[in-house]
Amino acid sequence: MESEFLYDLLQLPKEVAQPMEEELPRGGKKKYLSPNSKRNPKFEELQKVLMEWINATLLPEHIVVRSLEEDIFDGLILHHLFQKLSSLKLEVEEISLTSASQKRKLGVVLEAVNQSLQVEEQQAKWSVETIFNKDLLATLHLLVALAKRFQPDLPLPDNVRVEVIHIESTKTGLKSDKQVEQLTECNSHKDQPSQDAFDELFKLAPEKVHAVKEAIVSFVNQKLERLGLSVQSLDTQFADGVILLLLIGQLEGFFLHLKEFYLTPSSPTEMGLHNVTLALELLKDEGLFSYPINPEDIVNKDVKSTLRILYSLFRKHSLRAEGDGARHGTPN
Repeated sequence: MESEFLYDLLQLPKEVAQPMEEELPRGGKKKYLSPNSKRNPKFEELQKVLMEWINATLLPEHIVVRSLEEDIFDGLILHHLFQKLSSLKLEVEEISLTSASQKRKLGVVLEAVNQSLQVEEQQAKWSVETIFNKDLLATLHLLVALAKRFQPDLPLPDNVRVEVIHIESTKTGLKSDKQVEQLTECNSHKDQPSQDAFDELFKLAPEKVHAVKEAIVSFVNQKLERLGLSVQSLDTQFADGVILLLLIGQLEGFFLHLKEFYLTPSSPTEMGLHNVTLALELLKDEGLFSYPINPEDIVNKDVKSTLRILYSLFRKHSLRAEGDGARHGTPN
């Protein structure tokens, strides 16, 4: 029962849950990409861009990659790709049929790749074991490094981050931890757009801002009614993140365990910041907005930042829920 609760809490795929204890001897470790990270549009876009790049590079050799997990692990495509990119000839067998020979070939290719990238084996975010075991995260780290070295103008999506769940089998049971790994770098110019609709909105007459705030508060109260909650002040009531998390849970269908956030935060600078940061991560995982928002701005009751967050939910859900009634417009 304890393990089942852990699987639910970590949102691990069902196919992972059953064999996990059998697969992990005491002291054994495994890591998994969280389901939300796998569904992240930027994560999916990164895989698409890398596959298109590989296929375009290897087109003269009539090689087509359809899955980074399934097609890269045995070293065959990686061998052709590296030779094409580096113009180096590797002395390895062309076709490897057994697992042992595939692994040997992969080792030779990765050794040459690491030398070309000037990466020590101990520092590399990939290894023969992880690539051969079809570890998607390690494969992506490797391909991104190759792209940056040999195709620096390749338009990789910027600031792709994934949540990684680490599982360890100890004598007291399974121990888990979540960490964030960065796959591509943050582009400061993309992440800090100079203007958006709300910058323009706040330049207009105050009644325009007031009208938008009223429409969003009305929408929020409709969604929170079943929880017995209501919002009177958009300017102040979202600062601790509690109502925001409950609203996201209602709209997006998330179940938030009470251990994951502070229901009655007493310290705005710590507990409120934790709640707001969690809310922003949930919204980003759902791809609801791309404008960078600082959690501290919400905690400090910055109205424009609060409006940006609430409008991303309003835009997605209000027309769907009220399609046969009055439709709300966008800020203009």
